[in-house]
Amino acid sequence: MESEKYLEGQSMQRPPLFESDGFIYWKNRFETYVKSKDLDLWHVITDGDFPPIQFNPETKKDEIVSFHKQDDDLKKKLAKNNEAKMVIYNALPRKEYERIFMCQTAKEIWDTLLITHQGNNQVKANKIDLLVQQYEQFMIPEEESIDNAFAKFNTIITSLKALDESFSSKNCVRKFLRALHPKWRAKVTAIEESKNLTTLSLDELIGNLKVYEEVIKKDVETVKGKKEQSRSLALKVKKEVSDEDSSSSDSEDEEYAMAVKEFKKFFKRRGRFARQPRGDRKTFQRSRNDGYDKSERKCFRCGDPNHFIGECSKPPKNTDQRAFIGGVWSDNGEDEDEVEKTRR
Repeated sequence: MESEKYLEGQSMQRPPLFESDGFIYWKNRFETYVKSKDLDLWHVITDGDFPPIQFNPETKKDEIVSFHKQDDDLKKKLAKNNEAKMVIYNALPRKEYERIFMCQTAKEIWDTLLITHQGNNQVKANKIDLLVQQYEQFMIPEEESIDNAFAKFNTIITSLKALDESFSSKNCVRKFLRALHPKWRAKVTAIEESKNLTTLSLDELIGNLKVYEEVIKKDVETVKGKKEQSRSLALKVKKEVSDEDSSSSDSEDEEYAMAVKEFKKFFKRRGRFARQPRGDRKTFQRSRNDGYDKSERKCFRCGDPNHFIGECSKPPKNTDQRAFIGGVWSDNGEDEDEVEKTRR
């Protein structure tokens, strides 16, 4: 439990831990930490150790003073040299310590770290060129949020500031507005007309855009809800129509089946009385003779039991009357002709 108070972020006594992958981020945090503790320490790290020099009132010159002749004020000042080295050591992991343990002063340690992880002037210039290119080509896609876009943009400008102290962020507001997707055009125009872009801070701009972003999200959700409602209604109507068509189709199928059934019944009944060929008629008559008694056989026209209507010589009472000849009802005169032929 005692060691937890020395963890980073939980103790002001421990400097920020070194990050090789995020050197610029660590560098800025480390600088702020050291300056908050003692400005003399940061002077030692960037400008070099305090020399053991003291003004000699007799010679009126600055002279190197041996340790046993140094006063307390000079000793306290010289102690800043080792204190600055210790602050850097506490921030570095073992791997980085092995890289700089041969350095004699805090400034030598700091310069080694800068060259190793930030590069020399040429490497620094190349990094600046790359960051400037990223800055100029920075664009915000339509679906990206303002927070994500600002995080990327802020990384670029902070890295530029860390590498080049002369970099100015006064045009960052205009650049960020130009990088927005065209869907923001109305809002950008309103900001340009209502705000003074030379004094508008980037943080204020981001806050303004985030408010408008929430309005856009609500409008999109409203439109989406209406579309879903319309789609749901359309699907419901489509289902109802489909059900109606299905029931109608089932009804039509039933009607069709009933009609076919009745049609078959009709032809089945009619088939029993279908007119047969003349050669088969005798067979039919013989089968009828076998199945019925002679006393039951008679002509349907004259009532004579000795012959059938096809052999009857008596003419029909009405020539327009439908005749049953050979077991078939006829609607035309073909059967009458057949009767005449049988007479002859």
